[in-house]
Amino acid sequence: KNNLKEKYLDQVPLFCKEPLNGSAGDYDRPCIELLQAQDQYLWDYLVHHCHYLGLPKLVGEHLKYLVTMKGQVVACLSWASAAWKVKARDQFIGWDEETKRSRLHLIANNTRFLIPEWIRVKYLASRVLALSLKRLSTDWERIYGHPVYLAETFVDISRFEGACYRAANWIFVGRTKGSAKKGNAYLYHGQQKGIYLYPLHRHFRRYLLDDQR
Repeated sequence: KNNLKEKYLDQVPLFCKEPLNGSAGDYDRPCIELLQAQDQYLWDYLVHHCHYLGLPKLVGEHLKYLVTMKGQVVACLSWASAAWKVKARDQFIGWDEETKRSRLHLIANNTRFLIPEWIRVKYLASRVLALSLKRLSTDWERIYGHPVYLAETFVDISRFEGACYRAANWIFVGRTKGSAKKGNAYLYHGQQKGIYLYPLHRHFRRYLLDDQR
């Protein structure tokens, strides 16, 4: 654990914590903002204190989004580089190892998705996912110089059913084996996760298999 980071995140930022209920249709369209490095404290604070996994270790290419509605934060999302070893995903795309090695950067992984517990608005999660997916590839290309053609995420099936991903038209392709990378090895921990994919372009498979755009 990074104790300095945790101590730093004890500083409570100024934000509204008013409970919201009802249905997403009762409210105006949520506003989704791509965060710059200097504007990420509130996102870090909420994810650190409110998400069961805490802050993700985001290295390399990644994006963080803050979603607001009625003047307050209703969701936090982060996207990062794709996972390397995902058999069901690779089979879905039709990848061999060599092609995957050269195209993996064209997939983005939804590493965190948080809706704070005081926000209890039906259908909000799938709406937020849809808004994020709509702009993801454009934002990625603007920041990192290349698009992404497929989104992936892993849902802890012991905690969640993946309903919001299904409602946002993500495709369930299988489960992980229940192991995680530790250094250069994969260690079995037994916690299987559901693998969900979302094509960001109708010809996504062609772009993931062939360099020609």
